[in-house]
Amino acid sequence: MDKVGLNKLKLYGFNNLTKSLSFNLYDICYAKSDEDRKKYIEYINEQYNSERLTHILTTVTEMIGANVLNIAKQDYDPQGASVTLLISEEEVPLYVLDPSCNRGILTPTRENIVGHLDKSHVTVHTYPESHPQNEISTFRVDIDVSTCGTISPLKALNYLIDSFDSDIITIDYRVRGFTRDVDGYKHFIDHEINSIQNFICRRTIERYNLIDMNIYQSNIFHTKMKITDIDLPNYLFEINEEELGREEREAIIRKIDREMNEIFYGINVTNI
Repeated sequence: MDKVGLNKLKLYGFNNLTKSLSFNLYDICYAKSDEDRKKYIEYINEQYNSERLTHILTTVTEMIGANVLNIAKQDYDPQGASVTLLISEEEVPLYVLDPSCNRGILTPTRENIVGHLDKSHVTVHTYPESHPQNEISTFRVDIDVSTCGTISPLKALNYLIDSFDSDIITIDYRVRGFTRDVDGYKHFIDHEINSIQNFICRRTIERYNLIDMNIYQSNIFHTKMKITDIDLPNYLFEINEEELGREEREAIIRKIDREMNEIFYGINVTNI
């Protein structure tokens, strides 16, 4: 991406194109009892607490070539976590840095700083939840990476996918605004793209079924991904597959597959 588009052109002023990459990632799990579902939520909260999420987002910032100006993070009761990073394309000198910015250094006296959003930001929110009737639990992660200038969130696409064990992934990418070259000609995008799939590694594409819905004239790209194979042991929480009979295994797979299809297609499936 660094070798195409406006990087070869002389611009009039600042490249103010805004590139936004948004994820919804879903992990599906079968937890049979109320106690198991509670343990699953506790497990997810521990595995994806605000500290780990902060590490993931700071790594994203490094990968896209940006600089951290401020971090705000929070773990919620009873479940979930959020992290917000304010980032800049170039490093901001200390003498112009707003006093509210912590540059990613979180101390006990500054843990409750509220992050503000400027030209670029990275955010993550988690939503663990469980189905009240069919023993299915779902963990959702929402991630937004918004940049302005030549830095691109697409550079962190595969890292973000690999950072979560996801069964369903919904990705939105949009380029907004325009920038001008020295002749005053407007450029509404500064790189070639006709699908988000162009930037997803082959080994990931081979594991998922993918659907695209793109509006090329508006530089809006949407890709949905659903895991191809359901390997039952990967979805069982506190249960050994060997303890299950054939009919029970098949019934669990149907429940998992139904949950995935409802999320993937955005509809509730009525019992037949």
